[in-house]
Amino acid sequence: MELYEITFSPTGGTKKAADLLASALADGDPAISRQSIDLTDRRAGWSGASIPKDGLAVIAVPSYGGRVPQTAVERLRTIKGSGAKAVLLCVYGNRAYEDTLVELEDAAKAAGFTVLAAAAAIAEHSIAHQFAAGRPDAQDAKTLTSFAEAIRKKLAAGDTAAPHIPGNRPYKKGGGAGMVPKPTKDCVGCGLCAKACPVGAIDEQDPKRVDAKQCISCMRCTVICPHAARKVNGAMLAAVGLALKKACSVRKECELYL
Repeated sequence: MELYEITFSPTGGTKKAADLLASALADGDPAISRQSIDLTDRRAGWSGASIPKDGLAVIAVPSYGGRVPQTAVERLRTIKGSGAKAVLLCVYGNRAYEDTLVELEDAAKAAGFTVLAAAAAIAEHSIAHQFAAGRPDAQDAKTLTSFAEAIRKKLAAGDTAAPHIPGNRPYKKGGGAGMVPKPTKDCVGCGLCAKACPVGAIDEQDPKRVDAKQCISCMRCTVICPHAARKVNGAMLAAVGLALKKACSVRKECELYL
């Protein structure tokens, strides 16, 4: 069997959680071949990629304000699922994932996947890093491993029943954080951020120029810059931290839907 890990992970937290789940699903079985499809890389050859019907896909996305990033939805829908079974994973920063999983379910089905299971996991908040710092951690890894065991049992039993996934249709109103990272005086114009930007919002000829309308506030440029020379507005960042403090004060745990 081939196991496909399809991820949209601008800051790496979603990929880390997806790696844990995919590794546990493979469980060291040499008969399982693993492949990765990176929806974050706008230059990668994901468009038109085809998953064989007997394959298994882990499809992982972050939750942005309780929704799937539209960039991820659009790119996922270019993939041919061919009826292959899919395990959905949404990763959020310890606030809430709201309609992310049902939206991901709809996008996966539209791409031709058969949804077998879904899970929610927690990773460090991509904007307010003080929330869920260090996650997914060892406890999360243990939980995701137990999820993989339950999913493998469902597969072995030939159970193809669709899971009941929480969320609303129509989805909640979307809207980005509106926080556009800007270069600081430490920027040397290396262009790494421009090359890595999932949507090409940073000018490759002049990385200090950013298209604010195109930016999706994913924060990839802030984590990839080797000089820590891209920042969001300090006052806005403080306001986000204050707004999230109550909702993020209690540790959320991973959830599984079979």
